Amino acid sequence: MARKGDFTEILLRRRVVSQDQLNEGRQVAKDTNANLSDVLIRLGYASGEDVMRAVAQEHGREYVDLSEVTIPEDVIELVPESVARENAILPLSEDEDSLKVIVSDPYDIDTIEKLRFILNRKVDIALAPREKILEAINKYYSQIEGESADSVLQEFTDTAIDFTETEATKVTSNEAVDENSAPIVRLVQLMIGEAVQLRASDIHVEPFEEIVRIRYRIDGILHKRDSPPRRLLAAIVSRIKILAKMDIAERRRPQDGRIKVTVGEKELDLRVSIIPTNHGQSVVMRLLDKDNIKVGVRQLGFSEDMFSTFQSLIKRPNGIVLVTGPTGSGKTTTLYAALNSMNRPDKKIITAEDPVEYYLPGVNQVEVRHSIGLDFARIIRAMLRQAPNVILVGEMRDSETASMGIQASLTGHLVFSTLHTNDAPSAVTRMTDMGVPGYLVASSVIAVLAQRLVRLNCSRCKQPTTLSEAVLNDAGITPKMAAAATFMKGRGCGHCNKSGYKGRQGIFELMLIQSKIRELIFKNASSTEIRRMAIKLGMKTLYSDGIYKTCKGITTLDEVYRNAKRTEQDVFE
Repeated sequence: MARKGDFTEILLRRRVVSQDQLNEGRQVAKDTNANLSDVLIRLGYASGEDVMRAVAQEHGREYVDLSEVTIPEDVIELVPESVARENAILPLSEDEDSLKVIVSDPYDIDTIEKLRFILNRKVDIALAPREKILEAINKYYSQIEGESADSVLQEFTDTAIDFTETEATKVTSNEAVDENSAPIVRLVQLMIGEAVQLRASDIHVEPFEEIVRIRYRIDGILHKRDSPPRRLLAAIVSRIKILAKMDIAERRRPQDGRIKVTVGEKELDLRVSIIPTNHGQSVVMRLLDKDNIKVGVRQLGFSEDMFSTFQSLIKRPNGIVLVTGPTGSGKTTTLYAALNSMNRPDKKIITAEDPVEYYLPGVNQVEVRHSIGLDFARIIRAMLRQAPNVILVGEMRDSETASMGIQASLTGHLVFSTLHTNDAPSAVTRMTDMGVPGYLVASSVIAVLAQRLVRLNCSRCKQPTTLSEAVLNDAGITPKMAAAATFMKGRGCGHCNKSGYKGRQGIFELMLIQSKIRELIFKNASSTEIRRMAIKLGMKTLYSDGIYKTCKGITTLDEVYRNAKRTEQDVFE
């Protein structure tokens, strides 16, 4: 901080200020604990431009005259509007791995460090007066795709400043943000529109003590967006409730609903869930895009041999095919892809779902309704009287449902269902744990498919990368495999929102119930024994399928580690 006087010497040399004005400015800065540069501008002794030019010269930084430069749109898009406004900064130009950013205070190390963290790249600074930066932010960000959620939030922030004078006007401020006021309606609409544009699968609106946090889940990872003022929570939640036809007055119980919206050309279904938390009502909106279920079995990400095996399975006349994995691992998409490929006029397909997420033309879909006692077991019992060829049971969550599914498969139906287990072999033991006899499981289940979703390297910015020997050893990749592999990693570009990943694909573990595995199930063997035998018979594990996709440059090791763990049986030749 010893050099702080240096810019003042430059101002004196240029005769912008006199010594007396400088002394007065120093005294005021000391009394008010403010920056000397800000004080000189406030007192009118120097313009913002004069001071910033001097500060830039002192620090050996570039001074930017914002009225004379034009910043390209692709550079502006590198910094989210909320970050630019919050920190009063503006991106100027991009180099290979660094970004030049215009700031007004070269001493604000915290902001520069924060930017490095948010943008995940090297940050260089150039200087310009604060008011000019704020003007430029309004100019540049308003041009990108019309109005943004940030500009709507800005409206609220501006009105909040006007309404803090007296108690009487505070009432007016709250009336201005009811759920039907134009800015709230626009804000919720923009929030949904932006989520669709970013390919988000859900929107989370979470209340905390001071703020409301909005996050989008994109390719399975949550990304923080705006943080509207806390006072907007009630209006945002009420607006969502109106759209979802929920009870606005009910704030103490969880509620569920659906919203149908049109964003651009797309018609979307939003499944809304609201739960009360200690800071207010928390909302999650699940975006159900009909395009997602038009995926064919081919696009799921099966390897060639697994694809042909799966195709032969869905042509079988009877038996149970189980798809397992945690929530959000793409089980529904896989099952719908299988149903789509079987959905022909000569086959009758009935599903029991809780709830029906996507509507499939040509398929009879029944929704579970616990309030009237219409659960999975009861639907399956009724289904069988409808003489279907194929049955989909949303989830085998208890012994009654599992037993009914098994009975259906034994009476000549092909049954698809899901289970929440970590891998394929443990699905068998889970069914026996539910109380289904081992001999019934062995005679009815024909295959178990475990799956996870990994993010794919961005097609536009992926580039070859090398992995160290230690990393290859940890992953179990042999030198022979490494020699034939093409490891890729996304650099991060505008196309993939700087993440280096765009889109997702499945990694799979397909266990066929062959005679040797059937014998183990009869003996009530553990899932470890079943797993060992399945691998011996040629089953590819989730981990090995992930490694295979990494070697082909489809995804990265980080993604595989995030979704599957290596076991002692995962040994590559």
